Amino acid sequence: MRVELVTSLKRQATKILADLHENKEPILITEHGLPSAYLIDVADYELMQLRMQILEGLAKGETDIREGRTCSQSDAKEKMQKWLK
Repeated sequence: MRVELVTSLKRQATKILADLHENKEPILITEHGLPSAYLIDVADYELMQLRMQILEGLAKGETDIREGRTCSQSDAKEKMQKWLK
């Protein structure tokens, strides 16, 4: 992973962003020698957000199963009928 100083980002933003779009590799921005932020391509960020939503839905479903909040397939179909019309 590429690492850039925040001062480099200030001075060379256009070049750093062009490299980011070309290479699709996230860039770690450091400030005072410490990690401060990541720069990532917009498409990659949006894909990560979509994946997080899917994973959160799966985790919620697993929690519901563990806690017994389930119903039969026929009950689920009956409850879904109002949206399927």
